[in-house]
Amino acid sequence: MNYKRIKPRKIYEEVAEAIMDMIKSGELKPGDKLDSVQQLAENFQVGRSAVREALSALRAMGLVEMHQGEGTYVREFNSNMLKLPVQIAVLMKKDDVKNLLEVRRILEVGAVEAAALRWTEDQLSEIKEALEQMKNANDEELGEEADFRFHMAIAKASQNDLLISLMNNVSEMMVTTMRETRRLWLYSEKSTLGRLTHEHSSIYEALEQRDGAKAQRLLLEHLQSVEEVLMKYFHEIEV
Repeated sequence: MNYKRIKPRKIYEEVAEAIMDMIKSGELKPGDKLDSVQQLAENFQVGRSAVREALSALRAMGLVEMHQGEGTYVREFNSNMLKLPVQIAVLMKKDDVKNLLEVRRILEVGAVEAAALRWTEDQLSEIKEALEQMKNANDEELGEEADFRFHMAIAKASQNDLLISLMNNVSEMMVTTMRETRRLWLYSEKSTLGRLTHEHSSIYEALEQRDGAKAQRLLLEHLQSVEEVLMKYFHEIEV
């Protein structure tokens, strides 16, 4: 029997989602003023630091705005923002994401060309296995893990130990952006997870054909698609 791994949740996430639920239900409406940090801390029976983190996350998501000396107010917002997890705003900052995607372009576009030239049968099988798990994943978390393993398997197939080490150094941020990209893709009207899987399949096929130039082009297009989805999200919460 397979059990889904349970991740511990932080207190501020609970507070942020409780306030989001109040907004969803209409208990809090655009223009309404929230209680003070001290009052919210007492109401939720948590520390003031947890309340401040929760409000910061909600502000980053575009749900509230803070007026110095006045308090925190519910903003007019895009209803799609209520569908997204609080962790997006906390784990991903716009400049960090842009920097990470730049690093990924530098590392992965070079890695995929080397992988196309150097892969062994075992390494190609590992890439294919990750791809198949992405296609067949019926659990969101399994899909995210397979996505990450696909990209790391390509790095391993480059047979460049330094490159693999550099990829490992940014692995935590990679996992975060992959996770949130997949979730944002689910809520996008124009894009689907099917497109995401198709892009990975095309990269694999180019690798299998040992066509390094094609694999580079396809991987670059894939990373550009990821950037478009993430930057669209940041644009929506900034307007």
